[in-house]
Amino acid sequence: MSEQQFDGLTLAFIGGGTMGGAIVHALISTGQVSPDQVVVSEPYAPRRDELHERYAVAVVDDNVAAASEADIVVLAVKPQVLPAVMRQLQGCIRPNALVFSIVAGMPIVTMRNGLHHDAIVRTMPNTPAQIGEGMTVWTAAPQVTEAQLGQARAILQTMGLEMYVDHEDALDMATAVSGTGPTYVFMLMEALVDAAVHLGFARHQARTLVIQTVLGSVKYAQQSNLHLAEMRNMVTSPGGTSAEAIYQMEKGGVRTVFSKAVWAAYKKSRLLGERAQQPAEGPLPVGEDGSKD
Repeated sequence: MSEQQFDGLTLAFIGGGTMGGAIVHALISTGQVSPDQVVVSEPYAPRRDELHERYAVAVVDDNVAAASEADIVVLAVKPQVLPAVMRQLQGCIRPNALVFSIVAGMPIVTMRNGLHHDAIVRTMPNTPAQIGEGMTVWTAAPQVTEAQLGQARAILQTMGLEMYVDHEDALDMATAVSGTGPTYVFMLMEALVDAAVHLGFARHQARTLVIQTVLGSVKYAQQSNLHLAEMRNMVTSPGGTSAEAIYQMEKGGVRTVFSKAVWAAYKKSRLLGERAQQPAEGPLPVGEDGSKD
């Protein structure tokens, strides 16, 4: 990545919540941009103060004021807030600016129609992006220039790995797999901790055991070219403890439960997109941009 990607550019963040703040942190901490290149629009005053104190960026409570002079407009609000935000910003974004969205389930066509703007990148990051270990799937409208594609990729690479896809349908699939994925992992870890406590470990001991086991397993999988099933077989001795544990999980339909969960998340992502295309009325709900997540 090169800092020259953003030389002389202004980035406006519409929403300074958890993920918006994570991107601000990633860009500044990696030297991609300086604080004076960033303005964050955030309705929650304590959060504005926090962002200004932590990153020395400009903060406002006016979406139009933030976006109207920006070269890159980052949409970092909750899905249900986006229609009201788009009504505010309609016609206010510079024609040659890039709109960079992290809003879950929001199709490019919805944003193009809502903003009257064509150059849009849609992304699906996940929670580990907050520590630079995220997985983001993204795509772009045809009107996005090569330079803007480079800028979008540079932003995403500050947060971890990124994967560009040609078909926007893959964003809804990614929402169900990698976007929602940390939820599945955290629930599995929580269940393992509870099981360890049930066996007799203190909770802090159980937490350490589980976190290191998951971390080590992931790193091992990253460094191996083996299929995951082969790796599982390597630690499953005939008649052993792993074989017995796997038997109980298969008996309980764990694979089916995971498959149903991912499918439900996928359908929900599609539903959010469909709802976003419906006309929205009323004022912008203050404080619902993710600032308290």
